[in-house]
Amino acid sequence: MADGLRKGLTSYGDAGFSLFLRKAFIKAMGYSDDALNRPIVGITNTYSDYNPCHGNVPQIIEAVKRGVMLSGAMPFVFPTISIAESFAHPTSMYLRNLMAMDTEEMIRAQPMDAVIVIGGCDKTLPAQIMAAISADLPTVVIPVGPMVVGHHKGEVLGACTDCRRLWGKYRAGEIDDVEIEAVNGRLAPSVGTCMVMGTASTMACITEALGLSLPMSATIPAPHAERFRSAEASGRVAAEMAKTKGPKPSEILTPSSFRNAQVVLQAIGGSTNGLIHLTAIANRSPYKIDLEAFDKLGREVPVLVDLKPSGEHYMEHFHHAGGVPKLMAQLGDLIDLDARTITGQTLREVVAGAEDVPGQDAIRSKANPIKSEGAMAILHGNLAPRGAVIKQSAASPKLLQHTGRAVVFESVEDMTLRVDDPELDVTADDVLVLRNAGPKGAPGMPEAGYLPIPKKLARTGVKDMVRISDARMSGTAFGTIVLHITPESAVGGPLGLVQNGDMIRLDVAKRSIDLLVDEAELQKRRAALAPAGTPDWANRGYAHLFNETILQADEGCDFDFMRAKGK
Repeated sequence: MADGLRKGLTSYGDAGFSLFLRKAFIKAMGYSDDALNRPIVGITNTYSDYNPCHGNVPQIIEAVKRGVMLSGAMPFVFPTISIAESFAHPTSMYLRNLMAMDTEEMIRAQPMDAVIVIGGCDKTLPAQIMAAISADLPTVVIPVGPMVVGHHKGEVLGACTDCRRLWGKYRAGEIDDVEIEAVNGRLAPSVGTCMVMGTASTMACITEALGLSLPMSATIPAPHAERFRSAEASGRVAAEMAKTKGPKPSEILTPSSFRNAQVVLQAIGGSTNGLIHLTAIANRSPYKIDLEAFDKLGREVPVLVDLKPSGEHYMEHFHHAGGVPKLMAQLGDLIDLDARTITGQTLREVVAGAEDVPGQDAIRSKANPIKSEGAMAILHGNLAPRGAVIKQSAASPKLLQHTGRAVVFESVEDMTLRVDDPELDVTADDVLVLRNAGPKGAPGMPEAGYLPIPKKLARTGVKDMVRISDARMSGTAFGTIVLHITPESAVGGPLGLVQNGDMIRLDVAKRSIDLLVDEAELQKRRAALAPAGTPDWANRGYAHLFNETILQADEGCDFDFMRAKGK
């Protein structure tokens, strides 16, 4: 098999000429024959002026290149799509699959013996890992790392759990315009991803648990020198992988590694988005995520990481307490320690090297957990025939068993227009329902599941209500919120049948979410639904591809044609 510059020659009908032409043009960059004869490590550049989460990527790239060259290989940096959560319209999830396709095709199209993917903000790491599995080239993943914490009036702040908490106070009239503006400048004091257990941190921890990144790489703060030393070490590992042609993702990712990732997802109080992304990642492999098995793990795996929004600390505290290796050590026999990693080590060796930090309380023992059950529970019922998810670790205990009257919003736009209407017929015991916010309905399954508490209730001190939708929510969010109701209302799911005043029963202990309306009435409502057509937004280009082929949340919201063969 050809390698280095000889790999994947452009087709001109003459292989010798193809290589001659390739070398002639690349020499215009000033490279010597010695450099061009080395194994090649491709390095993705996901920096963008629109993406402050990836603001340290240029420094990471320099450190990676140094590590690659110190180990005798040749680094080649190439750009891909960059997605930043708060800058992507309509949603970052809408663009995740496009980034996965872009990254996969660039890995295939350009000569490289190994690749380093650099990601962070929510959808970039899953997109890159999906691409890496499909391309199956030796891959090292580098998370950009979390921000350092902010401070306001003596209080530690973290984006974006505290964004939501303090914005809620502002909506309730507890904070004025001057103070909320001051907070706005203090929530994100450095580049990097959210420093709470949002989706970005969740995916970085999952990546480390899968064995696709270096130990401790999930938690090192983005501006710290250690982040760049880790990047240099990642370059060295990638150079060795380029020389030995492995291990490939297909050799690292096994049923055990996927189970380890699910255990870690539950134990960290991880983002509900992590379940969708892990499902999509697994579906690019021969394996799958079984929602029933995931729920069973949730009953067995306690939350051990004391981190917002499920606990109190922030990512830098998790890091200084020993990071993911220390967490896996505390999880003990819940983790398969024989699973391999890209460094050649097993997790047993990684865990053996975990730092013991006296007095730390960010990573608890199994005997003293934050929550006795895992972060997430999977719900079923006549409202969610194929499942829904609740982040029980960030919910209000008193609402985990609740029956209330439905207050229905037809869309995100409808919710935006009516939720703060003083005339809205709503009480604190009601259940807020948002539909047409799923993968197709929105489109792109926005993080709108964190429905705001209606202003007239917020101003009376209401902090939480049961809220249900076919949308997602940010991993930084908190509350008693049922998400990912599948199938979504836009494809005929039963969420589309709910009417104002219907009673809805949530029982997390029984793992159920039900609409208390008899089946005959539901059939009557179903018959009255208008047939779904192609929406105007989906008439052309990527939008058309998205609308025609997007899968539901229980299948990872990938495109149907991108799954591994046989799925």
